[in-house]
Amino acid sequence: MAAIFWDYGTAYDFFISLFVLHHQDRFGLRAQWAAGVRSRLPGEQRLFLEETIEFLPVPLTFIFNLPEDGKTAAGALKYLGDIPPESRLLRLMNRTNLTPAVQSVVETLSGQQEATAEQLEMLKEYYQYRPVPIKTKEIQKLAEACMQPAIFGEKLQQAFETYYQVFFAEEEERIRPLLKEGLQNAQALAQELALPQLLEELSHGVSYQSIDRLRRVNLVPSYWSTPLVFMNNLAEDEMLMIFGCRPDTQNLVPGEYVPEVLINTMKVLSDSTRLRILRYLNQSPDSPSGLARKLRLRAPTVVHHLNKLRLAGLVQVIISQQGDRQYALRKEALRTVMANLQVFLETSELDDPVMDGDSNDV
Repeated sequence: MAAIFWDYGTAYDFFISLFVLHHQDRFGLRAQWAAGVRSRLPGEQRLFLEETIEFLPVPLTFIFNLPEDGKTAAGALKYLGDIPPESRLLRLMNRTNLTPAVQSVVETLSGQQEATAEQLEMLKEYYQYRPVPIKTKEIQKLAEACMQPAIFGEKLQQAFETYYQVFFAEEEERIRPLLKEGLQNAQALAQELALPQLLEELSHGVSYQSIDRLRRVNLVPSYWSTPLVFMNNLAEDEMLMIFGCRPDTQNLVPGEYVPEVLINTMKVLSDSTRLRILRYLNQSPDSPSGLARKLRLRAPTVVHHLNKLRLAGLVQVIISQQGDRQYALRKEALRTVMANLQVFLETSELDDPVMDGDSNDV
């Protein structure tokens, strides 16, 4: 069985929060609030980050390899700033699917005026395991960054530093004790559960059938990634998993009285197609294509509904050794939903912690 190692640092949440703020629908985050945070950046930097986040993955390997003093947000930015501007993009892209062939294209593009069709096709290989397919225009933006790496590296550093100043420096102080608590809770859980069950619990329902091939599993708590996980293969037999540690009773958006996980779950359950999917999964696990045949829907439509159910923690994702996915109903999650609803109904608003800001929802 693989050995468990733990890592910790607010640098993970610095980069993950940027990803979440630009993909708020995937995480159940209120779009208006996310747009408000992004609007704190000057227009040019805001547009630059919006384009960059679409092709630049969360640099998990870069953060993991930093020394301990570099795993705060400010520490990570300092280490990134010490890297020559023209090398920053390649360093942030570093992970196992940065093959020698892809790296060669990234380096060869430097100074070119235009990327060839073959080079663009090779860059696509970097994203072959990405859950959401990369768009052609995003590949083109990556190629443009590769053609002017020094300019891109300077703009990226400046945009990161601005984001830290206008938002994340304060957010870092808020979430730091919660990350420490999440780490301690996960470590205590690791004393009670075998590794497969531990990973399923920390990931809110992801089961890895290929866990036996791993020699080492590195686990990192994240506040902003909740309830989803970020994963990266550091080597063929070593995995890095960033798990969400925000409790169901806490909201990512300050000032909300109703737990967002409860709101999102109720919204998910209000859809008739999703209720039918849960009924089928209650009978037996199934794949998206199998569910599509039963529901007489297109597979992408079913995947969309499954993603919503996954966000609500209502389904288990079973990932085979070949990477195929099956889904099953998490019956214990349904019981948790009802328990959370009961707790909320029996709690007075006077007992709720009031944070800055008010909800504009009607």
